[in-house]
Amino acid sequence: MFERGTTSLSAPFALPDKGHTVYQKFVKYAALFTSSLCIFHKSLIQRWNMLVVTVADNKRREIEWGGDVVLLDNISLFADLSESDREAINKLAVTRSYAKNTMIMCEGDRSDSLYIVLSGKVKVFLSDEDGKEVTLNTQGPGEYFGELAMLDEAPRSASVVTTEETKLAVVSKSAFDECLENNPKIALTLIRGLARRLRDLTENVRNLALMDVYGRVARTLLDLAEEKDGKQVINQKLTQREIASMVGASREMVSRILRDLSVGGYITIENRIITINERLPSGW
Repeated sequence: MFERGTTSLSAPFALPDKGHTVYQKFVKYAALFTSSLCIFHKSLIQRWNMLVVTVADNKRREIEWGGDVVLLDNISLFADLSESDREAINKLAVTRSYAKNTMIMCEGDRSDSLYIVLSGKVKVFLSDEDGKEVTLNTQGPGEYFGELAMLDEAPRSASVVTTEETKLAVVSKSAFDECLENNPKIALTLIRGLARRLRDLTENVRNLALMDVYGRVARTLLDLAEEKDGKQVINQKLTQREIASMVGASREMVSRILRDLSVGGYITIENRIITINERLPSGW
């Protein structure tokens, strides 16, 4: 049963109880993230004192492959660089195509490449020995992952899988180090991205103890929805299991919540596309 009112929700996902293996991995992931950010900040200061940056205002540089064209300006990591800087990166990157449900990396791997999403979408997640998963986030065109291993050379802290056909630009650690030495502006962009992700991670950990399962489900629906014809629509065809992985709950609990929201007229589900018809209730 729902209580009407203004909802105050702020977490896109959360995790199981603190004793759960996935939760423990999440805490470890947060600690690794914080440590890597500090190490990188010190490295950035050293590099900045050693290098001289020449910035030129030139027209946009494009990467071409297989008839498709992607503007590096649309990739946040390189958007502020000059044409010559982007051209240097273009020479170092290798473009690869992956089918849906392809594992790009597994937690614990020793790979050290940086991956940039050119098209498609990937899911970043944690899992335990029993196969239980929790989704950390999803990333689309213009976003990147794998930067932690580029900085501390530690094993991968999470797994990444494609959720649709995806094209990635792959930059090896040696190539990235060379690029970083010649283009310290990339370091500034990267550290800003790390800081932003650390803030998001801190906020999600804080909300872990403050929100119940319904709150996490409602927040996730609101975060995923996009306005279409005056309504909020989630175009991703998510399964109940996928939503459960995002919020750190059982599929059965998510199923009950979605059913009650549907019966109450708050949402409509057709062919796994969810439409939010009105403000979601503040409680369940």
